[in-house]
Amino acid sequence: MSIPVLTIDGPSGAGKGTISWAVAKKLGWNYLDSGAIYRALAIAVLDQGAGLDDEAEIAKIAKQMQLSFECNEELTVLLGGEDISSRLGSEETGAVASKIAALPEVRKVLLQKQRDFKQQPGLVADGRDMGTVVFPDARYKVFLTADAATRAKRRYKQLIEKGIDANLTQITHDIEERDRRDRERSVAPLEMAENAHYIDSSNKSIVAVINEVFDFID
Repeated sequence: MSIPVLTIDGPSGAGKGTISWAVAKKLGWNYLDSGAIYRALAIAVLDQGAGLDDEAEIAKIAKQMQLSFECNEELTVLLGGEDISSRLGSEETGAVASKIAALPEVRKVLLQKQRDFKQQPGLVADGRDMGTVVFPDARYKVFLTADAATRAKRRYKQLIEKGIDANLTQITHDIEERDRRDRERSVAPLEMAENAHYIDSSNKSIVAVINEVFDFID
């Protein structure tokens, strides 16, 4: 019996994590936050002081990385047994993750780790290349996006609510730069799979987007 997979791809800040996690819980399926894998590796790279252009060293760190997820009410990510969840959302972590995600050898190492999440009764996987590279044969594919200004405001609000100083102009710039890097990278660039369902969440509530996903997969 084949294992059903729903991929939800899109740029940073589009709401992929929130939507994917909610859909996975409602379906009772497994959940993969591919971005968390790359962000965890970014943290490991930063902690070990590796150069961001040292592809061989970063690939080595990726191979040795002991990463696990605890999916309770919230997603907890453990790196070598240490809870790094609070560090995953920092701008520095995100910027480093985007840069190392463009390295072919690093992507090769992490590819199988992502595919191992495909288990019964099903999987909801969110990222940037889930439907195009990691799970090209997925039964259901969604491309979730929002304009850069909307995504920047969402990110700004999240940081302020956490008591973290933030600059909306800088966040907008960082998001636009990350989008550009993700679209232009030579390996697995951010793009919509041919058979994906397109959703623009700019002016939609979380509930509305979730309902649209369920309408699509029904």
